[in-house]
Amino acid sequence: MIQYSLKCADGHRFDSWFQSAEAYDKLARAGMVQCAVCGGSDVEKAVMAPRVNAGKAEPERPLSAPASPAEQAIAELKRKIAESSDYVGRDFAREARAMHEGDAPERPIHGEARLDEARSLIEDGVPVMPLPFLPDRKAN
Repeated sequence: MIQYSLKCADGHRFDSWFQSAEAYDKLARAGMVQCAVCGGSDVEKAVMAPRVNAGKAEPERPLSAPASPAEQAIAELKRKIAESSDYVGRDFAREARAMHEGDAPERPIHGEARLDEARSLIEDGVPVMPLPFLPDRKAN
């Protein structure tokens, strides 16, 4: 395992663990390394000092555990949204518009929309908002 200090185009800094340097390179080339703060995929390695771990091979907390109170709050929000709404994937804009126009029954949904789709929904008065995380890409 290797830990890298990373930063996104918006200046957010965070650390992440990777199986190897090659694994990081492969994930980065595929656009799969995302900012832990804003979700942006324009991420690069930040300048960092090497750290020698004298005897302790495991990180102090599981990598999947939120590190800060803000990350804990976002993780809780994500859990609540996943439990209480339907994931509609890339059909979000169509589903939200259909509910707004009365063509589909109203229900809580979350999903993905392109910027132009989101802008159009907002301009048309459809009540939507961005989430501070990327949704899990699976149906609930």
